[in-house]
Parts: sequence; C-alpha cells; structure tokens
Amino acid sequence: MTHTVFVDGQEGTTGLRIHEYLAQRSDIEVLKIAPELRKDADERARLLNAADVAFLCLPDAAAREAAALVDNPNTCLIDASTAHRTAPDWVFGMPELAPEQRALLRRSKRISNPGCHASSFILLLRPLVDAGLVPAALPINATSITGYSGGGKQMIQQYQSTLEPALTSPRPYALSLVHKHVPEMMRHTGLNAKPLFMPIVGNFYNGLSVSVPLHLSQLGAGASPEAVQRALAERYDGERFVRVKPLRDAATLALGFFDVQACNGSNNVDIFVFANDDQVLLMARLDNLGKGASGAAVQSMNLHLGLDEGLGL
Repeated sequence: MTHTVFVDGQEGTTGLRIHEYLAQRSDIEVLKIAPELRKDADERARLLNAADVAFLCLPDAAAREAAALVDNPNTCLIDASTAHRTAPDWVFGMPELAPEQRALLRRSKRISNPGCHASSFILLLRPLVDAGLVPAALPINATSITGYSGGGKQMIQQYQSTLEPALTSPRPYALSLVHKHVPEMMRHTGLNAKPLFMPIVGNFYNGLSVSVPLHLSQLGAGASPEAVQRALAERYDGERFVRVKPLRDAATLALGFFDVQACNGSNNVDIFVFANDDQVLLMARLDNLGKGASGAAVQSMNLHLGLDEGLGL
C-alpha cells in the first residue's frame, strides 16, 4: 500500500532531511509543490488535504496557518515547529515518552514533533520524575551543546561561508534565560519548576548533547547512582532507538572526553549516568537532524500509519 505525504516547507533543513528519508522508500508517494506556488495558500491547502500525512516544517505562525487550512479528517499533521508542543489537543511525537504514547500516536491526527534540545532533556528526566527519584519541584540546571545546523539555513550559511573568528569557539546563547524548548521540557517531564537552561552552539554541523548535574542529597528517597541508572535502563528496556549505557560507562571514561557526535547519521539516543558518592551527571546525545528533528518525525509517521516504526531509519 502506498501512502501519500506532503512536506510543507520542503526547502528548510528539516524538510530536506525528511525528503532524504522518504526518497529511499517505495511505500511513500511524496506530493510536491511547484516552486512558484510555494506561497500559494490554495495550492498548499490542496496538497495538505490530499495527503495521508503532512509535515509542517515551518516557523510557528506559518505552522498554525497551515494547520488551519486542513479540513480533511483523514490527514494527519506532524508539526516540526514549536507551535503545538504543549497544546492539549496535539500528541507529543516521542514514542518512548510513556507506555501509552504509541497508542496515542497511532490514533491522533495532530502530532507535535519534539525539539532537539528538549528530546534529550525529556528522555533523561521523565523516567526519574516518574520513579520519584527527581522531585517535580526540584530546580534543574541543564546545558546543551549542538551543531550549527540547528540554527537553520541562515546560521548554516554563516558558518560555512568565510568563518568569522567569533564562530570558531563555542557560543552560549539564550542569555535572557528564555528558550522556546523550555515549556515542552517542563510539560513532558512532569517538572513544575522551570529549568535553568543554557544552550551552546559549536563549530560543527550536527550532533547534540544535553548534560544535567544532580546532587544526590536533593533527590528522592532511595536515590543512588545505581538507582538512577536502573530507572533509566528499565524504562527504555527493549527500545530500538534509546540506548542506556552502563553506570560510569567505562569506554567513555577511558577516552577521557565525551563524543557529542557519536550518534550522527542515526535515529539513536545514547544515555549516560556518571557519578561519584554524592553527585550524578546525566548526559544524552543524539543527532539534532535525526532523532532531534526529521528522524523523530518519520518515526511518528511510521507509527501513525501502522508501519514498523523504524522503517527507513
């Protein structure tokens, strides 16, 4: 059976990568809009409503406008923007979030794709909040370092043209302490204290790692490095794309450094717990263009269509 798919915003970084995934598949017919009609609302509405699945790879306001063009009850929208990630009538596109999430994704016609930083953060914290090891009211600090492709076409061009000296070293941003991923980081972990989040962009194309430091004295009853690692391992046992490494992963410690880009080119997430007697450092890495964006969107599409969720990934 062939399924029809339309990517609204097909020229952006996420849209292009989705096209790369789908181009390998014989079960998908990709509906394409003529370049001169990309901003034609009537043509976009026609294609959106003709698709079994439509990806919205657009800025937030444009994604809301596109969603409003859809009146076909059979069209499933998967929105890669921030617009609907905390909306109650949209299902969060993270199959590993909770035991019931896959069933919700199969039924829903409105799916919000997670953000790249948020994906790592949520996968680290949600099992620990659910297990009572991380209190929901605990103020959390998190740092994320990501490749410049996460900034879209303009940032990619900036880094790949004549490189300014300022771009050769890591650049912390969101210094106003406001970041668009924070609301979904709270909503989908169960935290009710706003995390203090510091993102950093580096001089490499793709790859992302989030780090969350914790003091054992601030955690729930029974918290220990072993309990933290065990809660993560049990939650993701059997998951195809989430791999929980052994406590104090010996291979990483032997290197002495953490490889932010080790999941590049895949839909995988690697989760680590490093610890001493009184502190724990949680780390998760993924490809910000894979599981952090386009790969996650295709995974949700596969689930919704009743296919093997790893098909094409």
